[in-house]
Amino acid sequence: MNYRRNDYDVTDTVQVSSPESVSRAIHALMTETWPQSSFDRLDVAFADFEKLFTGKYPGYHGCDTAYHDMQHSLDVTLAAARLCVAHDRVQPENLRIGPMRALVCVICALFHDSGYIRELHSTVPNGALLTKSHVSRSVEFLTRYLRVIDLSEWIPMMAQILHFTGYEVSFDLIHLDNPLDRTTGHLLGTADLIAQMADRCYLEKCRDRLYPEFVLAGIAVPEDTVRGQVKVVYSTGLDVLRGTPQFVDKIRRTHLDGEYQSVYQHLAVLFAGRNPYMEALDAHLNYLKDIMRTQRWPLLRRDPPCFAWENDAVKNIRVLANAHLKNLWARY
Repeated sequence: MNYRRNDYDVTDTVQVSSPESVSRAIHALMTETWPQSSFDRLDVAFADFEKLFTGKYPGYHGCDTAYHDMQHSLDVTLAAARLCVAHDRVQPENLRIGPMRALVCVICALFHDSGYIRELHSTVPNGALLTKSHVSRSVEFLTRYLRVIDLSEWIPMMAQILHFTGYEVSFDLIHLDNPLDRTTGHLLGTADLIAQMADRCYLEKCRDRLYPEFVLAGIAVPEDTVRGQVKVVYSTGLDVLRGTPQFVDKIRRTHLDGEYQSVYQHLAVLFAGRNPYMEALDAHLNYLKDIMRTQRWPLLRRDPPCFAWENDAVKNIRVLANAHLKNLWARY
């Protein structure tokens, strides 16, 4: 765990910037766990995912969000597959989600951020402006897409469990009659959180890429048009980092160990009793706390590649964020 490549998973064995690499790893894991089941639809889903994020899917631009790039979605998808497999390996038969729910969970993970991607007719300059509605937009995309790959019967479940990856719908309003469906949602939501927080460059990405997304989304400096005022929540990317320990503590209580019922613990069965995702997260937090204590911010110097449709997605979103802030303050 002392060193791993920037675009590899927590084990440094799977290149999570490569759809082919992630697809291959997931196929091996799922066919080993459910040898009697077919996962051929994953091949189609991964091919279409790559088209969507690289601007080759009919009717859509590619991915232009620097934090929520292709690597993020692939990292989450690998974590989701591992969680589904680990869950069913430790649970009694009556509590297992089974191969079909696992397949749907993996496809949901793959497209859980498709709502950030703009249609060709969109007048929105960047997908980050769609942050507050991106989960509902992802549901709309997957509602159409699941029909294409002959998984229509799972649309009602998908439309609910996808909201475990966002904040548009509170947990008590996510209605699932089958407890196994809710468990699948917990696995999906957990994957989204632990994968991004375990990213080797998580801290730098929060500072340099998540902050401008927050600016464009109206989260960093929300505007109250009724009262005619603005509120500064995050003035810089460093402000995002300063709030990260409290954010992670809250997410652990309310999400990972709360609604999601600590399903991340199942991963130990795949890693000889360890949990590399949580270990990486704890290491990030300890490192961040040391930096906050010493104010040695230049230690956060990683500049990993961004796997987006635009050649300069990080630079472009910063330019847009700065222009947004300039226009905002010009009005007040």
